[in-house]
Amino acid sequence: MSASPLEHPEKSRDSLILHATDNAVSWITLNRPEAMNALTPDQRERLIQLLSDASADPTVRAVVISATGRGFCAGADLRGAAADSGERVAGDVARTIRLGAQRLIAAVLDCEKPVIAAVNGTAAGIGAHLALACDLVLAAEEARFIEVFVRRGLVPDGGGAYLLPRLIGPHRAKELMFFGDALPAADAERLGLVNRVVPAQDLEKTAREWAERLAAGPTRALALTKQLVNTSFDTDRATAFSAEAAAQEINMTTADAQEGVASFVERRTPRYEGR
Repeated sequence: MSASPLEHPEKSRDSLILHATDNAVSWITLNRPEAMNALTPDQRERLIQLLSDASADPTVRAVVISATGRGFCAGADLRGAAADSGERVAGDVARTIRLGAQRLIAAVLDCEKPVIAAVNGTAAGIGAHLALACDLVLAAEEARFIEVFVRRGLVPDGGGAYLLPRLIGPHRAKELMFFGDALPAADAERLGLVNRVVPAQDLEKTAREWAERLAAGPTRALALTKQLVNTSFDTDRATAFSAEAAAQEINMTTADAQEGVASFVERRTPRYEGR
């Protein structure tokens, strides 16, 4: 088995985000364990850039977002925000959210490669939304998901009111957001927020297995499938059917689609190259 991406990472500018590419998988690791991986603006921008890079890099065919320490991500780092006593300018908050948290969640949703969240511990606020925006969510048994905004007197941002109702329905979403209670990993799996709960020692192994299966798949077909599913709740049936037909038309021009059909006819395992 190849070395863990956490053992020999290609460090980012400030080492608060670790990055390594291994077997066509881009491993992005939050590395601020002393702060439960609360996101600074610089970390957020680095995440956005890495996700954008993964989309454009043909050698990357899947992405895993993980974290070091006991927590996955405790949300946005608000230190200093409360101390800002300057007069607030109308529009500043909305602008900050649009250019910050919403851009991060959009970067995950819009990434052209499948993204797996490997949630090792607490995922709170924007940290929960970062995980839930991913295409597949693996969680350690100790993981918890917390819609912490109400505890701070805030409205959920970073796409929470968009993501949660689509994943678990409006009533369950409101329960989580109104009360802000911690949701254990097992309950998150039962509700459909998590694909699989595994023992902590198996989290990276399982993430690697899933990511490498995705990386060996038909990359463009996966990207188009992701796009169809992500937009399905926002369109009527006629629009969804039209988008599906158009996606298949585009996909059939790829080498992987031709390989998939040929392998079926020839009764052999397909060999996809991601193009």
